Amino acid sequence: MKNILKLEELFMFGITIFLFSRLDYAWWWYPALLFTPDLSMLGYLGGTRLGAFTYNFIHHKALGIGIFIFGVISANQALQLAGLILFGHSSMDRVFGYGLKYPDAFQHTHLGMIGKAQQIEG
Repeated sequence: MKNILKLEELFMFGITIFLFSRLDYAWWWYPALLFTPDLSMLGYLGGTRLGAFTYNFIHHKALGIGIFIFGVISANQALQLAGLILFGHSSMDRVFGYGLKYPDAFQHTHLGMIGKAQQIEG
C-alpha cells in the first residue's frame, strides 16, 4: 500500500511539472523554487508546536491548490506558479516519506517516524 501511495504522490508531482510547462516561465524556475516551501521550517526556531503549525500550513496541499485556482481565475501566472510549487513540493516530500508534522517532534509525521527514529522502529 505504501508504494501505491508513493506512486500516486509521484503522479501528482508530475502533474505540477506538466502544468508548469503551460506557463510562460523559463524551465529553470521550477527547480529553483521547488525547495522554497521548506523555509516554513524556520517556525521550529519558536519551538516544535509553532514549527509544526508553520510547516503543516505551507505543506498542506489545499493551500497550493487554492492559490493555483485563484491564479487561474485572476489570470495571474505568478500565483499559478506559487500554487504549483507548493503542491508539487508537498507531493515530492510525501514520495520521500516526509509528512505533515505532529507538534511533539519534527520526526513524528502523519506517515510515521522519519530519520533515525524510523530505522529503530522498522
